[in-house]
Amino acid sequence: MNYPTIESAIGRTPLVALQRIGAKENAARGNVLLGKLEGNNPAGSVKDRPALSMIQRAQERGDIRPGDTLIEATSGNTGIALAMAAAIKGYRMVLIMPEDLSIERAQTMKAFGAELILTPKSGGMEYARDLAERMQRDGKGRVLDQFANTDNPRIHY
Repeated sequence: MNYPTIESAIGRTPLVALQRIGAKENAARGNVLLGKLEGNNPAGSVKDRPALSMIQRAQERGDIRPGDTLIEATSGNTGIALAMAAAIKGYRMVLIMPEDLSIERAQTMKAFGAELILTPKSGGMEYARDLAERMQRDGKGRVLDQFANTDNPRIHY
């Protein structure tokens, strides 16, 4: 499938019939079980859609504008997806994560243009989240807050 932009490819992942999982039960009920191959999203995970959604909906509400700095505490796939979505939409992305993050994830986030701030692993995600909130209070950007942002799960409905 060809898409004119990376953004237009997000969420347009294939559905595959899962014929061997619950085959008898599904056949008896006339059901078809489908799996959505979210790993085929541009940044490689199910997190691509919620990341783009959090940015788009914040834009629609007027909470953010292209050129603003976005801040997020993360440990993995959401950070990668946010780095990609921020680049697509014209935002500077600052990702805060514990220092024990995998090198591959850090490289991927940086490849999308994100700035990384590593925090002591002893503080875990709570320390990273606290730092993100402090940065927002200090006027250094806007926290999307994947953990409490209702735009995150809402995109799946």
